[in-house]
Formats: sequence, structure tokens, C-alpha cells
Amino acid sequence: MIREEEVYKIGVLTKTHGVSGELNLSFTDDVFDRVEAEYLVCRMDGILVPFFMTEYRFKSNSTALVTFEDIDTEEKARKMVGVEVFFPKALTDEIEDDSYTWSYFTGFEAIDESSGHLGQIVRVNDDTMNVLFEIVSPDGKDILVPACEEFVTNIAHKERKIYLNLPQGLLTLEEE
Repeated sequence: MIREEEVYKIGVLTKTHGVSGELNLSFTDDVFDRVEAEYLVCRMDGILVPFFMTEYRFKSNSTALVTFEDIDTEEKARKMVGVEVFFPKALTDEIEDDSYTWSYFTGFEAIDESSGHLGQIVRVNDDTMNVLFEIVSPDGKDILVPACEEFVTNIAHKERKIYLNLPQGLLTLEEE
């Protein structure tokens, strides 16, 4: 049985595509393309179930068309719409430190060397020239932090934590 702490959410199956069981996967992390992943985990009726991929192809930088074994009709695919998709943490060991994208850190806990625990990265905003981590602190406060290699001091993939050394005063800019 797959346990919640063994996986992390990477997306949602949003709609069917065609009549042969293909599904649209809206993802926040393309980790399934960067490691040898044979399957993705879907939450079905509250239970985490592995679904083996037979094929996938990217539509954009945040959506892919996915085909799973035994999901070969539009009717079967329709039952999968709205299902959350997860990735096994154990497979993230295969990721080399220079092969991840900033969106990989969605869901990670952000920890600053001087300020401590900042909160969870809920989104990576790449709408502007400077990519930003959108963090929600434990007290519900929204924090924006530049996603910058120079600020990253350590990455704990299994624990899903990113350690940062932010410039002094960066976190208090909005307060002034």
C-alpha cells in the first residue's frame, strides 16, 4: 500500500483528450520526464493507486497528454478527470542536482539560514523576468522570494526541503 508520506503531488488530470483514453495532465513538476518513471500515483476514492504510463507527450510547459495501461476508452478516462496525481519520493533520488526546474520545488518547505522556517512553496511564478517562489508561512502570510541559485545552500530531496541564504533585509522589504 502506498502511503501519503511516500509521494508528493505533481498535478491533476483535468480532462479527456480524444476517444482512446488519453488524459490531460496539468502539472506543477515535470519530474516524470526527468527520471525513469514507469508509473504515476493517482488518488482514487481516497486511496493512492499506481497507474503505469504507456505514453505521454507535452502540450505546453505545464500540461501533458498521458495514456495509462488499461485506460483505453473515453469512458474509462472520464472517470479519471479531477483525480490528483502524485510522484513517488523514492524516485527523486535519481534526479541529478542540475537537472531540475524551479517548478520542481513546489510543495517544498523553504528554510532560510537566518530567519528559519519560512513556509511551504505553493507556486513558482515565472510570469516575469525574475522567477519567484510564492511561499505561504505557517501563519498564513504570503512571501515572495527570488528563485535564485546563489541563494540555495542545500536541497533535501527526500524531506522536500530547500535551504536558502537570503540577503539580509529581503524578507522585510514589504514591511517598510
